Amino acid sequence: MEHETVIRLSVFLGLFTLFAVAEAIRPRRARVAPRSSRWVTNWGISILSTLTLRAFAFVVPALAVGAALDARAEGWGLFNTLDWPVWVEMVAAILILDFAIWAQHLITHKVPVLWRLHRVHHADRDMDVTTAIRFHPVEIGLSMGLKIGLVYLLGPSALAVILFEIILNGTAMFNHANLRLPLAIDRIVRLVLVTPDMHRVHHSVHRHEHDSNYGFSLSIWDRLFRTYIAQPAAGHSEMTVGLRWQDDRPARLGWSLRLPFTRV
Repeated sequence: MEHETVIRLSVFLGLFTLFAVAEAIRPRRARVAPRSSRWVTNWGISILSTLTLRAFAFVVPALAVGAALDARAEGWGLFNTLDWPVWVEMVAAILILDFAIWAQHLITHKVPVLWRLHRVHHADRDMDVTTAIRFHPVEIGLSMGLKIGLVYLLGPSALAVILFEIILNGTAMFNHANLRLPLAIDRIVRLVLVTPDMHRVHHSVHRHEHDSNYGFSLSIWDRLFRTYIAQPAAGHSEMTVGLRWQDDRPARLGWSLRLPFTRV
């Protein structure tokens, strides 16, 4: 779609800047590791993941938005067989795609080979807005493959896919931010959206806590499937973020990229 890339990049950079400034003004936790080395590594991983998707596009030209356009042109997918109002279709598509991302996230914690990839994300010793973009390029490629397949099955509009991806990226940066929300506001917001305090539980070193709160956008799936934990047992200030065995190596780009393929 015309100007799609510019719009999405502008929204991403705008929200990233907003949450980076907000967490600097109202931090929830003291940092464990220097920000400079972590940010270089996390941005490096994100850039490599973006390049992976660009390379992926040469093999599968229809990434998620392209798949939606292709499915609509060919009449493929569930929504192309239904005569629903546009807004109903868009809401349904966003909800289904969000649930699929929640389910995918849960599966990455349960399947050992997928967990080896996903632990690159969890190895970050601090949680801030850059943690939201710290996903191994192979995991990003697999996730895009799942999304493309689901888009062909559903046949949503390209606009619905764009809105979903903007919402997903925006809420992921929000709930990974090291941001102190007033508790009263947090209680209200987390009824619908995953808040930083809610998602921080998921980054705990304790297995029973990081096997919870899988949502990136909506909080309803964890409540519905009983994977919701309200607060970390040690409290947000005293809890340890990351993985039990780690040290300062996750702040290194090369080490982080090799992590899925090494024994630690």
